[in-house]
Amino acid sequence: MTDYFEVHERDGAARLAEVRLDSPVTTPALVTDADRGDDAPEAGVAAPVLSDSGTGWATEPDAPAGDDSRLTVLPARGFPSGTPDEVQEAFAPEVPDADYPSAAVISADTAADLGTDAYVLSGAPGIAGHAEKFVDSIVRVREAVPYDAALYLPGVATPANVATLVYAGVDLVDADRAVVRGTQGRYLTVDDHQFLEDLDELPCACPACQQPREEFDRMDCARHNVNALSAALATVRRRVRDGRLRDYVEGQARHEQWLTAVVRRLDQQYGYVEERTPILRQAEITAATEDTIRRVEIQRFAERVTSRYRNRFDNPLVLVPCSARKPYSDSQSHGQYHDAVQWRAHKVSMTSPIGVVPQELELTYPAQHYDSVVTGRWSENEIEFVASVLERYLENTDYPRVIAHVPEDYRPICERVERSLGTEFTYTVEDHPTTTDSLGNLASELSDELQYGKRERQHNTIRAIADYQFGAGAGDDLFDDLTVRGSHPGLQAHDGDGEQLAVVVRPYGTLAFTLAGARHWVESDAPTKRVEIDDFVPHGSVLAPGIVDADDDIRVGDEVVFEGPSAFAVGRAEMSGPEMARSTRGIAAQVRHVDELD
Repeated sequence: MTDYFEVHERDGAARLAEVRLDSPVTTPALVTDADRGDDAPEAGVAAPVLSDSGTGWATEPDAPAGDDSRLTVLPARGFPSGTPDEVQEAFAPEVPDADYPSAAVISADTAADLGTDAYVLSGAPGIAGHAEKFVDSIVRVREAVPYDAALYLPGVATPANVATLVYAGVDLVDADRAVVRGTQGRYLTVDDHQFLEDLDELPCACPACQQPREEFDRMDCARHNVNALSAALATVRRRVRDGRLRDYVEGQARHEQWLTAVVRRLDQQYGYVEERTPILRQAEITAATEDTIRRVEIQRFAERVTSRYRNRFDNPLVLVPCSARKPYSDSQSHGQYHDAVQWRAHKVSMTSPIGVVPQELELTYPAQHYDSVVTGRWSENEIEFVASVLERYLENTDYPRVIAHVPEDYRPICERVERSLGTEFTYTVEDHPTTTDSLGNLASELSDELQYGKRERQHNTIRAIADYQFGAGAGDDLFDDLTVRGSHPGLQAHDGDGEQLAVVVRPYGTLAFTLAGARHWVESDAPTKRVEIDDFVPHGSVLAPGIVDADDDIRVGDEVVFEGPSAFAVGRAEMSGPEMARSTRGIAAQVRHVDELD
């Protein structure tokens, strides 16, 4: 049971948390031995909270006398690389029960829930620089140890790699490698390292660098390296708080090849990262590299649009380019498209890195939460991805015909899909989509089509969001008898008797249920996300100790229902389902409405 580590915020596998010592430490953090002297390069910068109990090879070690002021690393025995698992298990010391903050030393092969607050990955320097080994080790360890326990990676961190370490799931690091590099005369920064003798000036304003270059020696270099590592960690914590660590890592990891490989290999570990990635947030996605296409948020949106979404309009499809302004309908160009279409067609936007965005989902995260680099030229990877999404979308939807109102650089995507599906699009753009001739062509193509009304548009929007959010068919299962009130974007879903069931939440483009809506959800055939709670009436936050069980497919940000002996409630998840079920600390969910049962 974890007593001294609590996660507060999540950004994929990265967490902002707290080691709950007498003087709490906010993670991801730089830590060091509590007894290390004041003359050490990391003194005054790293948190002096570690207490190592030793190896215990000579005798079977006794339980150390820890206390609440430090994180005690329990006795461990080191083994050379390649030692068989059965040998490691045979000689592993018994992990004592500790009523103080404690950490257990484990390997990727021996990782398990040992009841400690933190886990130290042995042999960590051996996996640094090897992307495959690193990702495999971190994923195996994080999936084996409790969610609410810290992962400490010793002897690895530098200013250049620490953002990627945290992105992968590391919570605690030390300055050992940075210090050693300094004593070797290597001057470290977040994007480079230089040999001290090659520096004509010191490109840093940290305290260690506030002296003439000729007086700056290797110990000063070690102190600078520690300062640079600490500053890099502060940037990482800020990025995690903002939900934008991935944006930072995509650029920062480019400075070392193995770090770029780590990011890409983590993208291949989709299940690990997806479980830990919120389904919604207000932070903008900066699509500045092609690695953005492989982000969980992008892949998840594309998968849901192509497998869950169902077109409910009988009109033709009009494909249009995206706009810099979000949501698209607020842009000048999309206003011009609307004037030409006049509700006589179903509008779907094509965009990199999202793929395709039906008009009903233009508010739904991340469709209105990204900004991409516009060059007027599509890369082959972008063409391939957007074409594959458009192809899958058309295979699962039904339109009488497809009109492509797109500029020249979008044509290769459309033509690739035409060839693959054996169909033909109608093209309406002469030179640019917003010229008078092009818009006239679009209007002319739709001149014989009937307009669909406001009621149909609103009903289809509510149902499309429900399909996307809860699963294929959920829109019809939840809202078979539907009345819509309010105006876009804050549409309210009511049943035939006038009872409000849900409302569209403007910042995320998702549905939030009322109590009546939650009960209707539970009673319907739509996929439901349930949390079983203990015998209490929740108000505000539901803490992890109050969770009895939770569905595995719950993600941070999901709409969930809470059921217990004393209450029925609805709210939003702050942990994934597996984390709720296994954690002993932290806020599991926020309750919006609650009904106290008799």
